[in-house]
Amino acid sequence: MNNSHHLRIYGRVQGVFFRESMCRKAQQLGVTGWVRNCRDGTVEAMIQGAEEAISAMIEWARTGPELARVEEVEISAGSGEYADFEKRDTA
Repeated sequence: MNNSHHLRIYGRVQGVFFRESMCRKAQQLGVTGWVRNCRDGTVEAMIQGAEEAISAMIEWARTGPELARVEEVEISAGSGEYADFEKRDTA
């Protein structure tokens, strides 16, 4: 069964290849959904997949890529059905 979670990631997370790195990690883990920058400087993501893959994705998001400085990850219930993982334009 697939779980969906909405993530809001705070800190230095834009301009540090966060979205691209998250796409690669999602593909490695078999996670579907999307990621995008928000105008307030955060990164927003919808992730969907097996429970173990989602847990691994959330753990990754708490650190992000090398140049990121993640301060907080807010997690809430998500929705939707996704065939792949995509990088979206700024919200």
